[in-house]
Amino acid sequence: MNKQDFVKKYGSIYEHSPWVAEAAYGSEDLPAAMRSAVEAAGREQQLALLRAHPDLGEKLDTLTPDSVSEQQGAGLNLCSPEEFREFHELNRTYKEKFGFPFIVAVKGLNRQDILQRFRERIHNSAEAEFRTALDQVHRIAAFRLADLS
Repeated sequence: MNKQDFVKKYGSIYEHSPWVAEAAYGSEDLPAAMRSAVEAAGREQQLALLRAHPDLGEKLDTLTPDSVSEQQGAGLNLCSPEEFREFHELNRTYKEKFGFPFIVAVKGLNRQDILQRFRERIHNSAEAEFRTALDQVHRIAAFRLADLS
C-alpha cells in the first residue's frame, strides 16, 4: 500500500492526527510504531493530540465517526439531564485545570464508570494526568486498530 492510501486508512486511529500514521508508515509492527511516534513527539505535539479529542458526553453531531460509535457504545447518548450537566461541568473544570479534554478509552465502560473515572482523575497532578491521558489515547488507538483488522 502506498503512503497516501496508508494514511487514508490509518490516519484517524489517533484522533485528528494523521501525522502518527505518516510516521508509522512502512513499519511491520503498526501499533508499536504509532505509539513510538507519539512518545517521540515533543510535548507541544502531544498536547495538540490530546486537544484533538472531543469532550465526553457532549453533542455527538460534532464528533468523528469513531468517536460517535465509541461514545454511543458507552451509552453517553443516553445521559439523563443530571448526568449531562455533570459531564458538562466536569469537562469545563478539567479543561481549565489541565488544558486538554478528559480522555478515557470508553470501550467496555458505561456512563457511570466514565463519570467515576472523571471524578477521580480530576484530582491528579498535571504531570500525572498528562501521562494518563496519553496512555488512554494509546488504548483508544489499540481498540481502533483491532476494529480495522
